[in-house]
Amino acid sequence: MAGIAESHVEEAALEWFEGLNWPVLHGPDIAPDELLSERESYSDVILRDRLESAIDSLNPTLPAEAKEEALRKVLHI
Repeated sequence: MAGIAESHVEEAALEWFEGLNWPVLHGPDIAPDELLSERESYSDVILRDRLESAIDSLNPTLPAEAKEEALRKVLHI
């Protein structure tokens, strides 16, 4: 019985995101110490700036305190 390779799942997910018009980037391009870095270390699994931007765009009328609380809950801080 053949298993499912991680690469097949990744490729399917990337195609799905592209179909939703989400930007898809190559991981090493946004890795720490790169020109377009979006994280300080590889242990940062959540891209904080993107999360903050999403919270703002999805909830434009929320007070800043509520947006900060949402960010803290997602980041578990």
